[in-house]
Amino acid sequence: MLECVVNISEGRDLRVIEAVSGAAGDDLLDVHTDPHHHRSVLTLVGEDAPRAVARAALDHLDLRGHDGVHPRIGVVDVVPFVPLGPATMADAVAARDAFGAWAAAELDLPSFAYGPERSLPDVRRHAFGALAPDHGPAGPHPSAGAVAIGARPLLVAYNVWLAEPDLERARAVAKAIRRPGLRTLGLAVGDRVQVSMNLVDPEHLGPGEATDAVAAEVAIAGCELVGLVPRSVLEATDPDRWGALDLAEDRTIEARLARRERRRG
Repeated sequence: MLECVVNISEGRDLRVIEAVSGAAGDDLLDVHTDPHHHRSVLTLVGEDAPRAVARAALDHLDLRGHDGVHPRIGVVDVVPFVPLGPATMADAVAARDAFGAWAAAELDLPSFAYGPERSLPDVRRHAFGALAPDHGPAGPHPSAGAVAIGARPLLVAYNVWLAEPDLERARAVAKAIRRPGLRTLGLAVGDRVQVSMNLVDPEHLGPGEATDAVAAEVAIAGCELVGLVPRSVLEATDPDRWGALDLAEDRTIEARLARRERRRG
């Protein structure tokens, strides 16, 4: 089984978000929406749902009028495939490459691959410059931009809010704690400031450790889990901290997969 965590560049119009996410049907596990990032994170299962969501996103969204604090290259900004259970990274790479070929043929959408070859930050830095699309046209789609398609292990997207809205301090903290396994950005989100993180090795550096790293540098106001977390990461965290860390059993991939199976009968 493959998980796919599609990031779309819409976080404000709930009717549009519902229309795009609804295209996934029963393969939709979770939707996380942020109006300041102007972004929604859709956790899906399989290969059909990401294609349905991508098509719906191009029907409803236009990057030319988009603004938001999160970096983006397209209306369907990131499409990472993640192996679950017996699936392998080779399965994820195959799904990634098939999606890229499909997006080029069906949507005329250029795509950039990341995973074993290069990182997502590399794609963001070099797309349409030093880096040409792996599939599709050489230039951006006029309304949809491009898509970064990945094959990666499980990661956890996670934000820690600073007690004081000091953006320069957030950026300094992000730089100070950045390391292998922990990607960080300092972002202003409305009238608040956060250290936005990807925990790329959450089995060894999970939400608790990431929060503690920020708290060692600056006073914090709270935490936010984006999307879902593997149950193994939850179980490695002190249950007494779950509430403060925005964790819960219902926020695990396994719990949502079980819910999906109950719906399917």
